[in-house]
Amino acid sequence: MHETAVYRIRFQGAFDESWLQDLGAEWAIQFNDDSTAVSTTITGVICDQAALIGLLSSLYNVGLPLLEVECLEMKAGQPCFTDSK
Repeated sequence: MHETAVYRIRFQGAFDESWLQDLGAEWAIQFNDDSTAVSTTITGVICDQAALIGLLSSLYNVGLPLLEVECLEMKAGQPCFTDSK
């Protein structure tokens, strides 16, 4: 898949919001704290599946168990902007 899409990714645990700045995209973050465990949901635009795999790998590398990945909307023809750090 080489199309830009909006994804919602939920994982167990929490991290500092500044970590999202390293992703090079605009992300919304929501922390859920019920009586069982803390989970974090991030929603944002991902350029393609390679970028999605990279993000999921980053979450894995910091030890955050993946709970859910959902493609919310395909953005065919929309350019993907990346951070050129």
